Amino acid sequence: MLRRIKWLFFLCLLMIVVGVLAALWLLPGTFSAKSAPPEWEIKIARFIRHMATPSHFLKMSNPVQLSSEILAEARHHFADHCATCHANDGSGKTSMGPNFYPPVPDLRDPVIQDMQDGELFYVIHFGIRFTGMPAWGKGAPEEDQESWNLVHFIRQLPNITPEEIAEMKKDNPMSRTEREQQDMLDQFLSGEDVDPATAHHH
Repeated sequence: MLRRIKWLFFLCLLMIVVGVLAALWLLPGTFSAKSAPPEWEIKIARFIRHMATPSHFLKMSNPVQLSSEILAEARHHFADHCATCHANDGSGKTSMGPNFYPPVPDLRDPVIQDMQDGELFYVIHFGIRFTGMPAWGKGAPEEDQESWNLVHFIRQLPNITPEEIAEMKKDNPMSRTEREQQDMLDQFLSGEDVDPATAHHH
């Protein structure tokens, strides 16, 4: 009987907490992405994400053997697919990163670095619902080596070198204007004639 009363008390307390949180989230302006999430919301979201990760992923170590070739592939992939939001150095300091809700995290942060390999893989492969993090994994997780390569790269971010960052810039996506300017520069360097009016226009 006493145990049942404790469970009822716990359930009532939980409902009160959920009700208070729901009320806070439904206040005017709550769904705006302009404000920064409070610390308590960040901690709750991280806890829920951690709890929602299947336990067998939490126990997994990276099955891909680390090598310079693997890191080179991962740097190229990250620069091409991820750096638009995360930046080449993983800081999240891009034109888009801070405007998400929650803002794109700094992948060099100890909170991220302390995540298990399998947990990082799960986030990359499956994404995170209600955030800007897409699901990058194609096919079954067992076939997704690219995401495991990225886990290796994320582990290296706290020690990434300026030379590696500079190299990654060549793989960053370009806007149409940037691509046209690069094409004209390539034409000029190859000795082709470039129309000054066109060059000035761009």
